[in-house]
Amino acid sequence: MPTTYAYKVRDKQGKMLEGTLDADSTTLVANRLRQMGYVPISIDKKSVGMSTEIKIPGFGGKVKLKDVAIFCRQFATMISSGVQLLRALAILEQQTENKALAEIVREVRVDVEKGSSPTQAFGRHPKAFNALFVSMVKAGETGGILEGILLRLAETIEKQVELKGKIKSALTYPVAVFALVILIVAAMLLFIVPTFTTLYEGLGGQLPLPTRLLIAVSSILTHYFIFVMLFWGVTIFLLKRFIKTPRGRDVKDRIVLKIPLFGKLIHKTAIVRFARTLSVLQTAGVPILESLEITSDTCNNTVIARAITDIQESVRVGEGIGKTMAGHAIFPPMVTHMTSVGEETGALPEMLGKVADFYEQEVEAMVDALTSLLEPLMIVVLGGAVGGMVVALYMPMFNIINLIE
Repeated sequence: MPTTYAYKVRDKQGKMLEGTLDADSTTLVANRLRQMGYVPISIDKKSVGMSTEIKIPGFGGKVKLKDVAIFCRQFATMISSGVQLLRALAILEQQTENKALAEIVREVRVDVEKGSSPTQAFGRHPKAFNALFVSMVKAGETGGILEGILLRLAETIEKQVELKGKIKSALTYPVAVFALVILIVAAMLLFIVPTFTTLYEGLGGQLPLPTRLLIAVSSILTHYFIFVMLFWGVTIFLLKRFIKTPRGRDVKDRIVLKIPLFGKLIHKTAIVRFARTLSVLQTAGVPILESLEITSDTCNNTVIARAITDIQESVRVGEGIGKTMAGHAIFPPMVTHMTSVGEETGALPEMLGKVADFYEQEVEAMVDALTSLLEPLMIVVLGGAVGGMVVALYMPMFNIINLIE
């Protein structure tokens, strides 16, 4: 079984680098380092012991799309500059800030050293490098244009990251305000309403309906707090489990697309992902059936994925993409017609790229509009929730004389 060795080397510019290699002996490690263009300084067997790194569940250990975009851009720059593949991977292993991604890059480098192709090595890590990434690398490797493909892939991933960031920023404010409303309402129900309940019990009489409802909810929450939290915990857990199933994901995606305002935003975002991915794959020379399959896997919406699968089957029997797309309401008429024109003129990748650019601008405009609309709306929601509870609590005060017996 190969042993892991920690090494220190100097590159051609005299810069000191550190890393690890798996090999059967220090001699093999030294030979590999020299083949990579390094001058070995020290090679030591890496000690195996308890890791001193503290890992908190839910934090760290995850490769984000932004990390992959940075890695892809750096990898493309090195390859286009003439740096050997193994040496580029070794450098990226050292300078990648995300520890999880750095470990994956190390495993990719080791696999390539053992004789695997880059496509095979990257394909063994689907959680970090999705089907789009692997297929693009395969196309670049087959056509001998890996550096150009990597640069195009880096641009595509960077656009996905930018678009995702804009949508996330638009949703941050309403989510934060909604969480604040929940906290304030819960605090009032647990600590403030019970005080008024004791006061009104001594007065007697019939309380207004809003006040009685508020006191009833407060009573349930204070007396059965553990059971209420347990109920919501179990409900959320089961809901998450259901969403992970094919049926649950389909239901979730259908509901999400019908949400007022946000449904259109998510729909247009999915169209951008579909058009951009298919355009990039076609530009790279990936066969159309394989391109459609990859696009279906990476579109992140079962409704669109099902439509793409139908398109794939139609293309398999000789029908056009645009003609089949017209039978699915999920694709707007503009997308259908632009795709048909692209097929007729032989410029499908360019047309899909224009569709992606157009809907990307639409998404940005919607994000700006939603941001300006949601800020005052959330203030109204916050004020309405808190103000409504205060009014319900003080309504009996307006009729205090009739309540006193």
